[in-house]
Amino acid sequence: MISVIVADDHNLVRQGIRALLESADDINVVGEAEDGIQAIELATLLTPDVLVMDISMPRMNGTQATQRIRANHLSTQVVILSMYSEETIVRRALRQGAIGYVLKRAVTEELLLAIRAAARGDTYLSPPITRSILDEFLATPPGEDETDPLERLTPREREVLQLIAEGLTNSLIAQEFVISIKTVEKHRLNLMSKLNIHDLAGLVRISVKYGLVNAEM
Repeated sequence: MISVIVADDHNLVRQGIRALLESADDINVVGEAEDGIQAIELATLLTPDVLVMDISMPRMNGTQATQRIRANHLSTQVVILSMYSEETIVRRALRQGAIGYVLKRAVTEELLLAIRAAARGDTYLSPPITRSILDEFLATPPGEDETDPLERLTPREREVLQLIAEGLTNSLIAQEFVISIKTVEKHRLNLMSKLNIHDLAGLVRISVKYGLVNAEM
């Protein structure tokens, strides 16, 4: 039996995914998470075989959570389930350690195939995500993807950028990460310098464009 956690910030979406997965005889949903931080906590506690995770979630998105899971050396394999099909976003998810990437419009038997592949340690990509993406991903060393400006940022800078785009103040960001306000301000200055963006609106736009936050948030 393949144990699975489902992470998505929309309850109806989680319930739909759960219903699909529980229709399979070989898959057992053992938990649900509303954001990346909860996903990491549950993966650490329950050590499921597979974590099915959205990209755009509050507090911490799916790619950042995937990176944390890999850095923590958890055995759980990550399958990203997202509405984003842009090559830059797909490549970033794979670079952070996802083993599968399925488009939300294809939440049918395809997700079951992706989960089974992940449980075996095999990569699965939705057919619309072309083979060229995987080839380019394998050929390009981490940190050298010039088409993705977020690759210039450290993991903590990406986390701070997401919370800035979600509208959190420096004080609230400092509380979230248990750091000083001065450290948050330094991260903000580094973000603007590395991205060559010098206003809040610009930081929000690039966060939406590259999948850190959802435009509807």
